[in-house]
Amino acid sequence: MSDKSTAENMLDAAKAKVNEAADRAREAAHDVSHAVTGHVSDKAKALEDRAKAEVHNAEAHAEYNEGKREAQDGDGH
Repeated sequence: MSDKSTAENMLDAAKAKVNEAADRAREAAHDVSHAVTGHVSDKAKALEDRAKAEVHNAEAHAEYNEGKREAQDGDGH
């Protein structure tokens, strides 16, 4: 992790959660499209979006944990 403040880490965690939510919404849309059309490409896109969502989730947790550590240090940096 870089040398970011608590607020910067928490902001990055929130951004990652927003990106995760967007990825999961796209995943759901591709799943619906696959169910309606049966196109394999839609299922592949859904799987790709799920993987991206998991990456963003991991990023969010890492940023949050780093921000929490910074806050507990007492200096916030």
